[in-house]
Amino acid sequence: MDRPWRIPLLILGWVLIVLTPVVGILPGPGGIFLFAGGLILLLRNSMWVKRQYARIKQRWPRIGHHADRTLRRPTWRRKQALREAEQGSTATAKR
Repeated sequence: MDRPWRIPLLILGWVLIVLTPVVGILPGPGGIFLFAGGLILLLRNSMWVKRQYARIKQRWPRIGHHADRTLRRPTWRRKQALREAEQGSTATAKR
């Protein structure tokens, strides 16, 4: 085991996701933040969740893009930097 807090964080992540519908009934956006927090904990501590997340992103790219952007995942930042570099190079090529 590489980190002693891995299992408790996984359990906390699943608990947050399970509690999301309960909190979602209450007025306000609390359920969204609860789900995002749980998803972040699971993505950082579970390879199985990462693989499932990658499959979802592959099947529905728009949803994956918005999720990466919202969660501030490194893949979104990398893709954003590539897009900006391409736009910069096309802008200079048009001149």
